[in-house]
Amino acid sequence: MPRWNPEKKLLEHVHTKFWRPELKDIPEPNLMKEIFPYTDVPYIEFDHRYVPPDPAREIWITDTTFRDGQQARPPYTVEQIVDIYKFLHKLGGPNGVVRQCEFFLYTQKDREAVEKCLALGYRYPEVTGWIRAKAEDLKLVKEMGLKETGILTSCSDYHIFLKLKKTRRQALEDYLAIVKEALSLGITPRCHFEDITRADIFGFVIPFAIELMKLREESGIDIKIRLCDTLGLGVPFPEAALPRSVPKLVRAFIEEAGVPGELLEWHGHNDFYKAVINPTTAWLYGCAAVNCALLGFGERTGNTPLEAMIFEYIALRGTHNGVDTTVITDIADYYREVLGEKIPPNQPLVGSEFNATRAGIHIDGILKNEEIYNPFDTKKLLKRPIGIIITDKSGTAGIAYWINTHFHLKGDRQIDKRHPGVAKIYKQIIKQYEAGRITSISNEEMMHLVRKYIPELFVSDLDRMKARAERLLSSLAEELAERPEICSMDPDKIVPVLREFLEEHPYIQFIYVVNNEGRRLTPLITHVEDRGRYEHLLKDEDYSDRPWFIEPFRTGKVYVSDFYTSKVTGALCLTVSAPIRDRYEEIIGILGMDIRFKELMRMEEEDEEGTA
Repeated sequence: MPRWNPEKKLLEHVHTKFWRPELKDIPEPNLMKEIFPYTDVPYIEFDHRYVPPDPAREIWITDTTFRDGQQARPPYTVEQIVDIYKFLHKLGGPNGVVRQCEFFLYTQKDREAVEKCLALGYRYPEVTGWIRAKAEDLKLVKEMGLKETGILTSCSDYHIFLKLKKTRRQALEDYLAIVKEALSLGITPRCHFEDITRADIFGFVIPFAIELMKLREESGIDIKIRLCDTLGLGVPFPEAALPRSVPKLVRAFIEEAGVPGELLEWHGHNDFYKAVINPTTAWLYGCAAVNCALLGFGERTGNTPLEAMIFEYIALRGTHNGVDTTVITDIADYYREVLGEKIPPNQPLVGSEFNATRAGIHIDGILKNEEIYNPFDTKKLLKRPIGIIITDKSGTAGIAYWINTHFHLKGDRQIDKRHPGVAKIYKQIIKQYEAGRITSISNEEMMHLVRKYIPELFVSDLDRMKARAERLLSSLAEELAERPEICSMDPDKIVPVLREFLEEHPYIQFIYVVNNEGRRLTPLITHVEDRGRYEHLLKDEDYSDRPWFIEPFRTGKVYVSDFYTSKVTGALCLTVSAPIRDRYEEIIGILGMDIRFKELMRMEEEDEEGTA
């Protein structure tokens, strides 16, 4: 019968009681072997019936990093879960583009993680649970105080008959029973229609969804449905046939079962490389939410990468809506540096080389205008400037670009590709490849070549390092020199403080205190492995003629020396010294710290990588 649709301004067809989807309680499973032969690639059928796009008014992302995403990697610690949850909150922004995050609830560690995330008080992403279709599992949700939980409600005959050993009728009744129990506890159920792309859509799926919508109407509590493409079999083609057509699946729930689009959620896997296009298609055809995991972690080939759908969201909506895309790089760095995850270098958005090029002709184009070979401003949106991988194909343009990027050279300071040093570096690289080299030139190798053929860059580099040392260490030295233990000029009180400070700052080679006559009150406090060799070295030395002793007395300020080679260890160092004052503000001694250049350089490189 016809029903007026106020949005489309047309009468639309609604099935009468004489034609409605009903449960087909068949005696044996329908495994659809004609399209899922198992001994061959699954086939894609077309019925040539076109379905037009009809997106929901609002779309958003939900996260399964701590549930499905955690089933494919070593478990996260509680602290790591909290860290990542904070990233998700910042990434999704205040408007809830990343709206929900689901958690396991079965172990003490799971529950502790949930408690700590809830304690942060974030509105988004909302913490939700995930349980089996068992009443005892619902108690966990209630005890944790969660308002919503996912419930596993497998819907294909592969699962109903072969895994659960039930009939369709038995499965339906069991699922409805657990949903009713959730509703009685005031918990919003989210039914996970597992393996939907191999299910009998009108013989089980839609009849089940219709029953859920009846319970929703009776209870007044929303019931959500997650469309789980468990084996990644969905296809984005509107003219394809059910059960594999994502457009037809979404529209069947909306039009045949009466499920509002805001209660639908797509969950996909990447078995057939469609983990991004399928959720995007689900959005286009009326599904409001898509479920993802950070970096695409998940069983087998993984889940839909959350960072990819952030970019899809912006592309479809034309607005960031509070999203902070730069957090994607922070997340990737966390996975690499804290979790020790090896992210493929060419993985979009997060790989170390995703926006790097090797081809000389591309590099030459980038030098003229980076928009020629870069799809968007990666530096602005991801804190990732364009990278260059040096090979025999990079040319002098690539070498010059690498140098200018790594040394942050701009304007008149930039190195031109015709610079004599660039030509010499290029010649050395070509020789290596002519001798049979097949790997790319590492950053370390490039630094060595630049140091050899364009040494003048490292003069300014040393100056930059010194300025960084002054910024980092001046306030630290000043604060340490003001501590009561140091001002006491009592070695027994000073030494423990210096040892503790050294442990916190491993780039320090020696730390010590001298009196106002230039005599050392303390040993040369150094790291455990070096104490036997150095602590009591030069203990009777007179330091009163040293610049690091004289300058703080003269200026009353922290002093930072030039770089020098340590006579004791042979390491390239600089010294930072700060005046020690008594209660009358008179200088009574000097606190000195010798800083190892190599450690300081490593600290600089890590800082640059973190902001790249």
